Amino acid sequence: MKIQLNELRRIMFLHTLMLAAFLSTSQTQFAQQKLKGSALRLPTAEKVNDGHISISTDLVSLTVTVMDKRGRHASGLDRDAFTIFEDDVQQEIGFFSNLDTPASVGVIFDVSDSMSGEKMNRSREALARFIRTSHPEDEYTLITFNDSAKLLLDRVRDGGALLSLFGGVSPNGNTSLYDAVALGLDTLARSRYTKRALIVISDGEDNRSRSTFNEIKRKIQESGVTTYPILIGPLLPRSNGRVIMNQLASVSGGKSFFPNNTEAMSEDFEEIALELRQQYSIGYVPAKLTNDGRWRRLKVIVTPPAESQRLIVRSRKGYYSGIKPAGQVGDN
Repeated sequence: MKIQLNELRRIMFLHTLMLAAFLSTSQTQFAQQKLKGSALRLPTAEKVNDGHISISTDLVSLTVTVMDKRGRHASGLDRDAFTIFEDDVQQEIGFFSNLDTPASVGVIFDVSDSMSGEKMNRSREALARFIRTSHPEDEYTLITFNDSAKLLLDRVRDGGALLSLFGGVSPNGNTSLYDAVALGLDTLARSRYTKRALIVISDGEDNRSRSTFNEIKRKIQESGVTTYPILIGPLLPRSNGRVIMNQLASVSGGKSFFPNNTEAMSEDFEEIALELRQQYSIGYVPAKLTNDGRWRRLKVIVTPPAESQRLIVRSRKGYYSGIKPAGQVGDN
């Protein structure tokens, strides 16, 4: 990954924060355990001839959502409750955070003909509720799409600006859903925070994109971004929108929503906002380092506290070795 020189200060500041977090957790959680020198390799910066800074790291990061059977978020768990497996091999957790930290949120909104009328009003009301519930330092990106995808707001910490732009769009044209998701992922790769989420509001149909569905799934898997599709009905006859939205969510460890009225949609947005604020950030260096580009399966197991009910865990299902999301240096 290459970063322009004028971003070096921000990158190194993030690295300093991670180092401080690592030293703090090491004192409390690893006091009885001698860490091997290769247990955690912090990111390194190296200047190259073309005037860029190359940042490299072997750290694999996960954003993990934990809920009970009633759908309530299980907060307050510590590092020892989590076990990470890569290709069925247990990994040693090198970074852990259960803090309420800000996120970089991309909103992908369908403004094609099929989203006219009441769908627009419902979406704006729900988005306003999301912003009220979100972390006050979240940054936002807004992308709309019909015949093509357009970046209207690029990573700003201003929820009011997001709502203002959102309310000014007029539905028309065809639907380039996959191209819009691709643009959203590319924009979030340059974002301020390592906790990143993409909210996709659409009826799930695509009739214009140059990108294919399989290409977008692969791109989501490589990005480490958690995806939250929200399907707006009624759907067209023989629509496969529900299947598409479910798959976009599952490959990232996110969740899809299918609200049937304004209040349900607002509640879904609020649930996403609360989930982002209660997720766990976990990082590890693979016990067997490879850069062969192959798919590595991930599994996260959470042991509930004594006498607690079974917990439900969501996280991304794997990654491609040698391909790390931009800025992957732990949490903020």
